[in-house]
Amino acid sequence: MALHHHSDRPWRVRVDDAEGAPCGAGVLLDDRHVLTCAHVVRYAGGAPGDAGATGVRVSSVACRPEWTRTAHVAPGTWVHDRGTQRGDVALLELDEPTECGTCTTLWKAPLSGGTVQVYGFPQDEPFGMGADARLAGSGHRQGEWCLLKRMREGDPWIERGYSGAGAMAVGGEFDGRVVGIVVADYVNGDAKAAWMLPTETILTYLPRIEEFTDGDRNDELGPGRGELPSDVLGDPLRLTLTRELTRLLDSGWCGTVVVGTGGTTAVGDSWLVRLVRTADPAARATVSDAELTGAPGDTVLGLGTIDAAYDARGRSVADVGGYLARRFGLPGGDPHEVARQLLRRRPPACLVVGGVDRAQDPEALVGELLGRLAARARSRGIRLVLGFEGATPAGLAHDVCLDPEPLRGDASRSVSAAAVHAVIGQLAAEEDAAAALHQERGVRFFAAPRLPPRAAPRLRVRLAVARATEPDPELALIHERAEEARAVVARFARDLRRLLTEHEDLAARLELHRVRAARHFGEEDRRLADRHAPAFRALRTEPIDLVAARPLVRRYIDEVERRLEEDRRLEER
Repeated sequence: MALHHHSDRPWRVRVDDAEGAPCGAGVLLDDRHVLTCAHVVRYAGGAPGDAGATGVRVSSVACRPEWTRTAHVAPGTWVHDRGTQRGDVALLELDEPTECGTCTTLWKAPLSGGTVQVYGFPQDEPFGMGADARLAGSGHRQGEWCLLKRMREGDPWIERGYSGAGAMAVGGEFDGRVVGIVVADYVNGDAKAAWMLPTETILTYLPRIEEFTDGDRNDELGPGRGELPSDVLGDPLRLTLTRELTRLLDSGWCGTVVVGTGGTTAVGDSWLVRLVRTADPAARATVSDAELTGAPGDTVLGLGTIDAAYDARGRSVADVGGYLARRFGLPGGDPHEVARQLLRRRPPACLVVGGVDRAQDPEALVGELLGRLAARARSRGIRLVLGFEGATPAGLAHDVCLDPEPLRGDASRSVSAAAVHAVIGQLAAEEDAAAALHQERGVRFFAAPRLPPRAAPRLRVRLAVARATEPDPELALIHERAEEARAVVARFARDLRRLLTEHEDLAARLELHRVRAARHFGEEDRRLADRHAPAFRALRTEPIDLVAARPLVRRYIDEVERRLEEDRRLEER
């Protein structure tokens, strides 16, 4: 008997109709089971309940000698909702085992970015062809398919025949692991995309494949599994908190948000749990499209927006670090190492950790792990949401505070809700402009003024509550805080522009004297070149340190002036 050999990725198989015509692909889980798309089985004539349905054939493409087996859909594993971006999965049972010895693991992995490779069977390519794609989450308010985007124009792309193919991560922490299956393609002229059904969604539909899965869940926040908490958006406070956090996470914003979920207002964290689950691939399979599309505007996140969500209540630092390490495929669970690797991860992660102040040791959790992430989240492109049931720890770095508590103080005058709305709008625009200026130019400088935390989101939250009971004395306090925040933003912008102006002035003076020196002494003057080079580097090498650059520029200018004066004296003689 010939020895059995595998090429790389022995889980790759082809699904054919009864006559052997290729209809799609599949993932060989073990010697008896193949995961594929329901519509592939339907194309092959094996859909349960269809008139005249027969079994399908499964053929190897990575084994020598090749093998072919007939197969049928395992009872209770047929999920197909035609015309929607939902489900479309089936588990095939081979009528005879393959004796291949393969055991494939499907991994629960973040969906917000990264590269995958799929291997399908387009027309006239019975032996298959690979294609690369980029994970892109999904901006849809419905469905549960993850978007795949073409990476390079002209490369092979996903088409009919790729459905059911395993999506294997390429590069990053999950390199070589299957994270889902292809379910559909999209081609419209030069526009090409496709969709993948993630492992967590597949597992929700087919719990019997759990033994073939690994990795931690996307959502470990709050009690219950999958369902969206009801009656969460029925009051202005919860609704506005949801909208503010959605606005941040669904945009290009990055940084740390501290969220107050408890306190005297008794908001609880149910609104945060609900928002997280609108992006969760497992929860999406249990929530109808009508429930998602019928939700108020700006209260639903795109699929895969959040990479990991964890409830820290009663948990140790090791518990939180271990979850993050497993969720992101990081080696070990030491909190310092987890923080270091998350800060370096590409693409940057989006994390939610709730109940931080109810952990076993909140001070250690913040000091050893979450505080390290919070301090550098914005500079590293991370979006970090930290939920607190009580007061936020003093000194915790953050870029936005969504504290639901009412503002405290004495109102000096009466202000209308319309006036407050207008001043918050001005503040928000100024904060956007300041953030853009800092991102475009400020990050280039060492010791640049720190971008102040955004105040507009919290003030919008309080305005939504106060205007519901107008006249409300809190309106005046909100107006005052908005004006104070505008002054802080204006001061930041002035300080940063002063820094930018000084840099431009130093660079202009350095160039002016370089031109003067070249005219009088030539471009090859060694002594001047030795003084110009370090000044030039100091003004160009990021992060630019103007404190260090000033004396270098001055030194060069002084030497040019001294040489010019020396020449003038020689000419006068």
